[in-house]
Amino acid sequence: MRGPDRSRLQRIADVALALFVGVYLVAVVLDPSRQDNSWFVLGLCLLAIGQGVALLWRWSHPLQVTVIAVVAGLPIQLYAPNTLFPAASLVAIYALAATRPPWVSLPALAVVLGLTALAFAELPAGDIGFGMAVAAGVWALGEAARNRHKAIAEGARRAVGEEQARIARELHDVIAHSVSVIVVQAAAADDIFDERPDQARAALRSIESAGREALAELRRLLAPVRAPDGGDPPAPQPGLERLDELAAPLRAAGLAVAVHRDDTAGGPLPAGVDLSAYRIVQEALTNTLRHAGAARAEVTLRARDGMLELDVIDDGAGTAAPSPGTGRGIAGMRERAAMLGGTLDAGPLPGGGFRVHAVLPLEAPR
Repeated sequence: MRGPDRSRLQRIADVALALFVGVYLVAVVLDPSRQDNSWFVLGLCLLAIGQGVALLWRWSHPLQVTVIAVVAGLPIQLYAPNTLFPAASLVAIYALAATRPPWVSLPALAVVLGLTALAFAELPAGDIGFGMAVAAGVWALGEAARNRHKAIAEGARRAVGEEQARIARELHDVIAHSVSVIVVQAAAADDIFDERPDQARAALRSIESAGREALAELRRLLAPVRAPDGGDPPAPQPGLERLDELAAPLRAAGLAVAVHRDDTAGGPLPAGVDLSAYRIVQEALTNTLRHAGAARAEVTLRARDGMLELDVIDDGAGTAAPSPGTGRGIAGMRERAAMLGGTLDAGPLPGGGFRVHAVLPLEAPR
């Protein structure tokens, strides 16, 4: 299910739950077994409706909604203690525990437990204990949801940080090599072309100086993520010309990979774009092989109008990771595209399958 559809269903569920709680509380107040002053009952009905309406804001203002649910629920609980469960307070305490730390939600839980205990005079102690256990269980579910969301967010931050470090190392190799060539050629040109005008010599010296400064800045900025000295020399950085090599082991694993090229760019791709495009395709195909249960994947490359467009489409189950929110690969691919000034979209297709679509500029953003 896509993000907008999921959000729409979530909003519908929130409204439905708030409506259900409001109707339930009104029904409790209007119990025909009680014969009370009509004005008093009308006031309680207004409090019941107010609790239901307040629940619509339980995710954005959980503490305030919990206070409203408890304060407005107290008269109803005193009026009809045999209902046992303060419904609005239970819904509110779940949202509070799911969005706020225990030092905020635990005192609220204690108040809700006290509200539940108001049924003590009307119901057996065992029923009261059950009601309190339900309230504590609702709080525990909310706390578990909060911890899960926190772990997912921390995992996503770590994934982005690790991917940034890996990208920095790779870009260092690509850019440092290119700038080193510029420096050497500029220095040689300065020695060879003595007969050229002084303006040309000055321009060449400016190129050399700028190249050396760029190398020094790259080493200073990227020193924390450089590979330790003494290791094996790094292998050449891959590019899109090696897609067939990338696809070979995937085909051996049972995934039919077709590569289509429509290159009208008129020249080799910039090294950084070539490397990042290769990594995006690599990650997309790896996700397809691991998680999608696909039999076929198609990779389409189009370079035109100063942009490189990538499409990786499979015929699998339309999922990119084993469980929602754990898509490290997608986070890394988006980070790669964003660092080049491009964009990346990933999601299931309406007719089945999964698509990764990236657009990368062939020139650095000005």
